[in-house]
Amino acid sequence: MRPRHVAVAVMIAAIWGVNFVVIDVGLASLPPLLFAGLRFVAAAFPALLFVRRPAIPWRWFLLIGLPLGVGQFGLLFISMHMGMPAGLSSLVLQTQALFTALFAAVMLRERPRRAQAAGMVVAFAGIGLIGLSLGQGGTLFAFALCLAAAGMWGLANIGLRTAGPQDAFAFMIWVSLVPPLPLLGLSLIFEGPHADAHALAHISLGGLGALGYVAYISTLVGFGFWGWLMRRYDAGQVAMYSLLVPPFGMSSAALFLGERITVADAVAALLIVGGVALGSVRRRRAAAPDGVPQPAGVR
Repeated sequence: MRPRHVAVAVMIAAIWGVNFVVIDVGLASLPPLLFAGLRFVAAAFPALLFVRRPAIPWRWFLLIGLPLGVGQFGLLFISMHMGMPAGLSSLVLQTQALFTALFAAVMLRERPRRAQAAGMVVAFAGIGLIGLSLGQGGTLFAFALCLAAAGMWGLANIGLRTAGPQDAFAFMIWVSLVPPLPLLGLSLIFEGPHADAHALAHISLGGLGALGYVAYISTLVGFGFWGWLMRRYDAGQVAMYSLLVPPFGMSSAALFLGERITVADAVAALLIVGGVALGSVRRRRAAAPDGVPQPAGVR
């Protein structure tokens, strides 16, 4: 990759890492399900005016939008609302790559490579270490919800792989039309109309800023540039830069939220990021018949 494109990839990882701190700020003003629903309302608005709907059957928007929007973000926001630290959330959510490999083995009959299996063992050892360090009670349940959010992201990845949209950015914009109604409906049921109305009437500038960041900076700018890089380089080469999200997430949480990074957290981070990297990197293929080496990447 060209140096300026590497800089763009690192910028995206920083945007997505800081996103967890921003979510924590937004949750101080908005209930989690309402916050998640409003995120997609704001992100989906450009789809109605500026972005043409990809020529993909509507069922794929539903099959991807529900686990990705309602499952992943709904569970993640509830998890952080219940006390899951922002930095650790950015780390645990990266296990989506391992869940993707597991679901692909079961649903798509893709046989895991030895490196994938080894990576899963290493990364889930890190997950177990986080679970032990968090102890018992509500925080442990919040950790389980965050892990479930990663699983839902992995399930959405399977749908995305099967649907195979040509323009991933436009597809993700239109997918954002799916989650708002379920999330806002669940918010009315579980968080209550009074709590939602009170939160909207008294939302702080920080809450508004957080909503704008997660909807436009993290979603539109982040996925927009990510799709732009994906169209120019091997997908695996670009995807490896997502491993920078946890370092940015944990360091920004320590800087802005005062979260302490313990030795156990640092070891768990090394295990998870290392396991994901190990399970993602493919062997370099043998030379093609014309003698040109085939590119290596990640799945």
